[in-house]
Amino acid sequence: MKYSTKMLATAGTILAGSIAAHADEVTFLCYQDGNECEVFAGMADAFTAKTGHTVKIDTVGYDVIRDQLENQLQTGSAPDVARVTNLGGLNQYYLDLTPHVDTAYWEENYSATLPWFRQPGGEDAGIYGWMTQLTVTGPYVNVSMFEDAGVDMPGAGATWDDWANALREVKETLGITAGLAMDRTAHRMAGPAFSYGAKFFDDTGTPILVDEGFRKFAETFVGWHKEGLMPAEGWPAGSGTQYKNAAPLFLSGEVAMHMSGSWMINNYAENIKDFDWKVVPAPCGDGGCGAMPGGAGVVAFKSSKSPEAAAMWVDFLAQTENTEAFAAATRNIPAHAGLQASGVDYGDASPVVAASLSVFAANAGEAAKSTPQAYTFQGYNKNHVIYGIVPDYLTKAITGEITLDAALEAIDADVAAKIAE
Repeated sequence: MKYSTKMLATAGTILAGSIAAHADEVTFLCYQDGNECEVFAGMADAFTAKTGHTVKIDTVGYDVIRDQLENQLQTGSAPDVARVTNLGGLNQYYLDLTPHVDTAYWEENYSATLPWFRQPGGEDAGIYGWMTQLTVTGPYVNVSMFEDAGVDMPGAGATWDDWANALREVKETLGITAGLAMDRTAHRMAGPAFSYGAKFFDDTGTPILVDEGFRKFAETFVGWHKEGLMPAEGWPAGSGTQYKNAAPLFLSGEVAMHMSGSWMINNYAENIKDFDWKVVPAPCGDGGCGAMPGGAGVVAFKSSKSPEAAAMWVDFLAQTENTEAFAAATRNIPAHAGLQASGVDYGDASPVVAASLSVFAANAGEAAKSTPQAYTFQGYNKNHVIYGIVPDYLTKAITGEITLDAALEAIDADVAAKIAE
């Protein structure tokens, strides 16, 4: 995709001046789910034309970001800027962009996600990063299977119990492996748990897991596996903190629903050829209509030898026209409040992609209203502890290695111990 002067020529509200006194090179460590780093490369040309600074993009696998970046930061070998997902966990290394940007603009358009980058406690008011996109969890459904089975698909406002009943019918009628597959991570099961009433935090903001809502969903979740509604190739096939992507089960037609997230849209649009599919609203329950927001952010680091240029690059990306261009080119939901309200022109996106983006955007908005603990959980700087502990013990309960009561007791105890470290 080519970027016009109108789309990308503005650096907007950069306070340091539109043309740098001298040209610096900003090193940018980038991973991509689809084409994000390629799009950044096109935007870097416009940034250079505007400021004189250049951006050197090093595109790497996500495992490099996850497993090596913090060590680079600790040893003084980090890039100037990186695309990261452990937003709060790396806060100690971030460059505060506040002196270099129009804070009123950032607060107006990114207030919902700025806390995700900050230190916990509420006293930190710094601006540390720009969300490249807002990802949201939710279900993908094989429309052709429902039609072939003659089963009506539950509508907006339907509960997880409604969907489970419908998926049982599809499974039994068509003889498929299972009805519902879910990625093996606490991030994916959090949305349904919120729907069942799980709070994840007490009134003081201290993480709790096993309240009445969490227990209710855990019982339901284990039950879905024991009856065969969920596949043995999913959660039971993993151990410990191991992540398992359930997309292959959906792509192959072995299941009728995949509980995943908005980052799968492009993959499914490109690779599903044999059946019709769609994204449906997040199922609801007594606790609301739960979905987990998330996504990757671009941050600059205090160790940068060119902090002003690094801050200018992040601020450039965050400007309205550039953020809209990035969202359109990558088929993502912007974290920019103004663009969420006005909508993004996704150009030649197929109808199923455009509809999917709209549903996921609505899921994010509904979660903000009915299950705000989702946004708190995403910004919690030790959420990775919970992501690791929950799948380990719930899987042991699913496979019968321990009882569900023992699993829940262990989850509570381990979470409390880890967050106290």
